[in-house]
Amino acid sequence: MKSVTSYDQAQLDLQSMVSELAADVYAPRARTWDEQCEPLPPAERRRLGELGLLGMTLSEEVGGSGRPLVDALVALEELAKVSPVAAWPVFEACTGPARVIDLLGTEEQRTNLLPPVVAGEQTIAVSISEAEAGSAATDLSTKARVEGDVVVINGAKRWCSGAGHAEQYLVYVRISDARGASGIGAVIVHKDVPGLTFGPQESLMGFHGIGSADMFFDDVRVPLSNLIVGAGGFAELFRVFSIERLGNATMALAIGQAALDRSVAHVKTRVQFGRPIADFQLVQGAIADMVTQVSAARLLIRAAAEKAGRGAPNALDASVAKYSANLMAKSVSDLAIQLHGGYGYSAEYEVERMHRDSHGWALAGGTLNMQRVRIASEYLAQRFPQRTGTGES
Repeated sequence: MKSVTSYDQAQLDLQSMVSELAADVYAPRARTWDEQCEPLPPAERRRLGELGLLGMTLSEEVGGSGRPLVDALVALEELAKVSPVAAWPVFEACTGPARVIDLLGTEEQRTNLLPPVVAGEQTIAVSISEAEAGSAATDLSTKARVEGDVVVINGAKRWCSGAGHAEQYLVYVRISDARGASGIGAVIVHKDVPGLTFGPQESLMGFHGIGSADMFFDDVRVPLSNLIVGAGGFAELFRVFSIERLGNATMALAIGQAALDRSVAHVKTRVQFGRPIADFQLVQGAIADMVTQVSAARLLIRAAAEKAGRGAPNALDASVAKYSANLMAKSVSDLAIQLHGGYGYSAEYEVERMHRDSHGWALAGGTLNMQRVRIASEYLAQRFPQRTGTGES
C-alpha cells in the first residue's frame, strides 16, 4: 500500500504486525464469514486481546495501553481491509462504547466493565436507534426508571450492530420526563439479564457476520451502578460519539484502500486487446480518481485523530472525516467493480462485498445527510432545528 500519510516507527511496527496477522489469519476466512454471516469466533477475539489490540486506547488502569486514537485507527484499517468481521471487536473497544465508559464512567464502572473487553472475553455494543428514532435520536422512547438501587428498563431498540452476539450493551434510554435530549442517559445491560430478548438476525445488504437485531426490554432490571450517564448527559454521550465516527470513517477508508489495491493488481495483469488494461487512459483516469479520493479521506481522518490525542475529536473534524470517507468508499468500491468487469460482480473477488459494506458505513453513526447538517451547523456556529416549532434538534 502506498500512502500520502507518514507514520512514526511505532506505528509502522504496529501496522506491519496487524497487516501480517490479517493476511495470514483472517483474509482466508473473510469470504466464508461474509457468505455464512458468521461472527468472529471467540478464540479470535481473545487472540486480538492477547495481542493488545483491544485495549490500545483504553486506560492503563484497566489493562489498556493508553495509546492515542490515531494508533488504534492504524490497526483498525489493516484488519478492516481484509474483513470487517475481524475488525469489529477493535472498532467497538477502541472507538466505540468501551471508550464512552473509559471517558465518562466512574472508577468502579471502568474497573468492572473494561478489563474483560481488553482481554477479548466480552464485547460491548451500543444500542441507540428505535423504530421512530433513527436520525432523530432524541425521539427515543425506551424508558428507564430508578427504583432504589435498581434501574428498570422498558422499550424496544432497532439496528443494534452486534445485537445477540455482544455480551453487553450501552443502551441509550429516557430516564426522565424531560423533552428531547434533556431526559436521555445511558445504562449498561448484560445480554443474559432477565427480560431482555432479541429479534431474529436481520438480513442486511452488507455487514454480514457483524449482525443486527431488534432488542426488547420487558421490566429489565439492572443495578444502579450500571447507569453510566444520567438524564441530561446526551451532549456528553454524543461528544464522545465523535470517536466512533472516526472509527466508522476508518472502516470506510479500509474499504477504499482495499478496493484500490485490488484494482491496481487487476489492471496490471488483466490483458485485453493484447495489452494490460492499465495501458488505457480511461483506466488510468479511474485509478487516479480512486487514489485522490482515498488519499483525501485518509488525511482528513488523520488530522482529526491527531488533534484528538487520547480524547474525543472535534465534532466538525469528525463529521467532515466521516462524510468524506463514506462518500469515498461508495465511489471507489463502485469504480473497482467497473475496473474488474465481470469479475467485480463475482463474490470470489470480494469487491462486490466491499461495495455492499460501504453503504452500511454511510448509514451507521449518522447518515450522510445528517453529517452535512452537522458540518454546516458546526462551521457556522449555528443550530438548525429539524423539528418544526419546538426549538429542538
